[in-house]
Amino acid sequence: MAKTKTAVFTNLNSGRNGSTAEEVAARLREMVHSGELMSGDRLPPERDLAKILGVSRPTLRAGIRSLSAVGILQSRQGAGTFVAIAEDSPTLDSSPLRMLSALHGFTSDEMFEARLALEMSIAGLAATRATSEQMTLLAEEIAGMYASLNEPEQYLVHDMQFHQTVAAASGNRILTSLMNMVATILFDYRSKTVKRAKDLKESAEQHHNIYRAMRERDVEGSRQAMHDHLMETQKAQRLEVEENSNGAPKNGRKK
Repeated sequence: MAKTKTAVFTNLNSGRNGSTAEEVAARLREMVHSGELMSGDRLPPERDLAKILGVSRPTLRAGIRSLSAVGILQSRQGAGTFVAIAEDSPTLDSSPLRMLSALHGFTSDEMFEARLALEMSIAGLAATRATSEQMTLLAEEIAGMYASLNEPEQYLVHDMQFHQTVAAASGNRILTSLMNMVATILFDYRSKTVKRAKDLKESAEQHHNIYRAMRERDVEGSRQAMHDHLMETQKAQRLEVEENSNGAPKNGRKK
């Protein structure tokens, strides 16, 4: 039975309040990397953990959501939130890539092109290697997308988990890790604009196209469906960024 890790959190707050979701995610990620939280450990209940970390429950949920989306945490209905099983979804630390991006000025388009190249290859491999269990997981994530069309942030979590499952289905842990590293940064970027998304039903249908091609074991069809989806995703994000810019006057307040 998984143990709830409460004691290791007791010294984390140190009087700091008002942390952002990004800071919460960073603190939890650091505990995983240091070994304070181990694969399979269960986090304390939301109310207790929010109090320990000195943050609001919505902020805590957002931090946990971002880590769930990149495969570090797993929320199980009725059971709680757990550190993901290590072999299920290997994830490289995205910090070095973030540093390189800051130093060399990597553009979002360059990051997107990297993801496109990785995920098209991954989709082709997954079409031939996906297990029946993985196909079931993909179907569940698609159902989750349709169920959260009016909840963009939750939709984005299902979106990321779908792509992670496709990556795992490729059977190549190196490609899976690289994809997750790049996707983590793009997820953080998209999470800032996704509230303005207007195409979520269309996006869900694109994911369904990928699933259908994989189910039919159509390698080229899976690669093409992934390509088409990611190109449309890039267009949608650009529109969200433009709307965000147009809706924020110089004083920083929304119109």
